[in-house]
Amino acid sequence: MRRVKRKNVLNLLVIIAVFAIGTGLSTTASAQTIVDEWVNIKAPPPPELKSVTINPKETALLMLDFLKQNCPPRPRCLASIPKVQRLLTQARERGVQVVHSLAGQTVADILPEVALRAGEPVVSSGPDKFLNTDLEKILREKGIKTVIVVGTAAEGAALNTAAGSALRGFKVIVPVDGVSSATTFAELYTAWHLANAPRIGAQVTLTKIELIGY
Repeated sequence: MRRVKRKNVLNLLVIIAVFAIGTGLSTTASAQTIVDEWVNIKAPPPPELKSVTINPKETALLMLDFLKQNCPPRPRCLASIPKVQRLLTQARERGVQVVHSLAGQTVADILPEVALRAGEPVVSSGPDKFLNTDLEKILREKGIKTVIVVGTAAEGAALNTAAGSALRGFKVIVPVDGVSSATTFAELYTAWHLANAPRIGAQVTLTKIELIGY
């Protein structure tokens, strides 16, 4: 009888110990958040940059927030201007529809290197240039099926408008050397998100300005 009781006690102690260990591990695991693990996370491999050929009649170039107020304070934005200017010139020569955006400013605030020409539409909104604007209407009426997105900030106007375009069924081309921010991480995150986000990644092609052909 004593042997049975002793065995039962030992079994109970084992169960309690296992439960305690399991609870401790569970508590430790549940205490870990993405912020706790932040410094230990390794960036994934970079997305592939692909060559693209566009149909000018069905393509629009979205020039997002290249403004005197926000581009000069960002060295990476200023560094992108010569390439963006070249892309803009080529697009106009090929008959690509050009659309500019503001963030509450006036057209006079667009940088002179990439200033709009007569007849080029302008929309003004926050990070998502479709919000409370006629951008989708402009694109649909012009028969646009593909948009090229360049602008600043990467994590603001570029990310949200590119994603919005993809979710509306447009093919989206994002030359990463035409999308800038105050930090390299913001540009990295934007490229990763556009390449991998559900329903967005399938519509987006990441490229470089020199890899865009007509």
